Amino acid sequence: MSGESTRAGTVPVLMYHSIGGTDRLAVRPEAFADQMAYLKDNGFTPLRFGERTRPATRPVVITFDDGYADFHEHALPLLDRFGFSATVFVTTGWLHDAGPYATGSPPGRMLTWRQTEEVAATGVEIGAHGHSHAQLDQLGDAALRDELRHSQDLLQDRLGRRVPTMAYPYGYSSARVRREVRACGYTAACAVANAVMTGRHDPFAVPRLTVRAGTSLSRFGLALDGLGFRADHALTKGYAVVRRSRYAARRLRGVA
Repeated sequence: MSGESTRAGTVPVLMYHSIGGTDRLAVRPEAFADQMAYLKDNGFTPLRFGERTRPATRPVVITFDDGYADFHEHALPLLDRFGFSATVFVTTGWLHDAGPYATGSPPGRMLTWRQTEEVAATGVEIGAHGHSHAQLDQLGDAALRDELRHSQDLLQDRLGRRVPTMAYPYGYSSARVRREVRACGYTAACAVANAVMTGRHDPFAVPRLTVRAGTSLSRFGLALDGLGFRADHALTKGYAVVRRSRYAARRLRGVA
């Protein structure tokens, strides 16, 4: 596929996790390099998530969730080789040297604070991804507010700059969560949804396209047009209904 059919007025937002890990979401560095070459060869302009609406020739947004150390080792040099920008959404409680703020069980080797600073210094956008990678739509109001503010405050204090963007852990949100995200001062947030972003999408529920270990180059090309993800998109919408019911049941039991 040449990539020339990407629809006008749409922006594919790609979601990566580890580059070099071993789980089903991890993409091999060689495959990532091929995908970046595909974007270059087909005239795409990679943007940071925060500038996703900026006029550009064939815009695409490249995002990474969680804050794996292999972003610094593998992805960053490749992005630099192609002259591409990107956004990394960091789970602050998972950072390798989170110290007294450490929480949960990181899924692999994570960035250090110094590496995060080095990444930011290259021009890569750093966004928040919660502090403990909690399922935000299942938290009570106070816990939700703390999760959102704590991660943002830590990043802003350490990086010395405003952090106005975030991605929902697991992609889970709700109208209540999105209201709180806005109230905390964020200006945009990523979901998953496996669809291409258009002008009609809520800036606090921007859809992304999941790039996995098994994503072939041909499927990658289709994804840029929002094709090949119909089943994933339908499953995401159906699961959102289930999660709303689950939170309502928790409230009735007095859990949330």
